[in-house]
Amino acid sequence: MRIIGIDPGSLTTGYGVIDSDGRRSVHVTHGCITTGGGVLPERLGQIQRGIADAIGAAEPAEMAVEEVFVHRSAASALKLGQARGAAICAGVAAGLPVYEYPARLVKQSVVGGGGASKRQVAHMVAVLLELEGAAPAEDAADALAVALAHAHMRSRPATPSSARSGRRRAVRWTEKDL
Repeated sequence: MRIIGIDPGSLTTGYGVIDSDGRRSVHVTHGCITTGGGVLPERLGQIQRGIADAIGAAEPAEMAVEEVFVHRSAASALKLGQARGAAICAGVAAGLPVYEYPARLVKQSVVGGGGASKRQVAHMVAVLLELEGAAPAEDAADALAVALAHAHMRSRPATPSSARSGRRRAVRWTEKDL
């Protein structure tokens, strides 16, 4: 199963693609879409086109996206949500099922703790995917972590307790939802 993970951001959006059978995952590619500032609608267009290009090149079967959380301000969360929406639209337009995961679940899945730092996530992504050399940039490493978390979660059967606790959240977005 080829999975593209997305770490949305209004200035830098990371993406990472893996192949996984649920037990072992292999790195395919990763990168960042850097919008360079400017007005938000133009940046959102760059994100949508960049993700669409990554999808076209890698041909994943599923997309996993990190959920938005309010950390600093409502305005920041709104911009992040719009960037996330641009990425989701690219996935839906390509016909991919799109799944969402909270950041704490992604960190827990990859590092073992929901409060892991970005540096710890990048290190574990490099270890799990057997990447040689330096770990990927933080945004790309976070995107690879989202893809890994999805691979781990999709290999586990959903149980009523995990569904109630929100530990496994999968939402399939379709064109009619947009």
